[in-house]
Amino acid sequence: MEKYNPAKPKQKPASLKSPTVNILINVSIFLLSAVIIFMVYSLYIKLSYKEDQELLAPDAKGAEDIIQVDVRNGCGVSGVADRYTDFLRSKGFDVADIGNYVSSDVDETLIIDRIGNMANAYKVAKSLGIKNENVIQQLNKDYFIDVTVVIGKDYFSLTPFK
Repeated sequence: MEKYNPAKPKQKPASLKSPTVNILINVSIFLLSAVIIFMVYSLYIKLSYKEDQELLAPDAKGAEDIIQVDVRNGCGVSGVADRYTDFLRSKGFDVADIGNYVSSDVDETLIIDRIGNMANAYKVAKSLGIKNENVIQQLNKDYFIDVTVVIGKDYFSLTPFK
């Protein structure tokens, strides 16, 4: 075992004061700082974009350019669905199907939103002169239709018959 000799100088630890080591450390710190700043910035952009998209969610969604409509006769009078179909087509709506409703004693005409975009239903209701209270939502993924119009016994007081 070696004895401690005070006259013998100790070995110095590796020096961190050499210029090349300092330059490498400074460059590494700068690059890591730049990467962190870039990541924080991209996270901010991504979160702010997501918030913007949430603001434009279904409630703020506007009416589509092409609205597919299903016209159902619920008043029991023949030919009414055809007249409504012609009127809606003249207004630019795509009437995809015409037929009788399950009941033929519907008092007031109804507009039914099928896909979750009430703006489409309100647009159809406005063109027919139907009150917003008669616009309802019944989502059905099996239908490939945007809006269903159920013609009621008030058909003669609405826009297509004026």
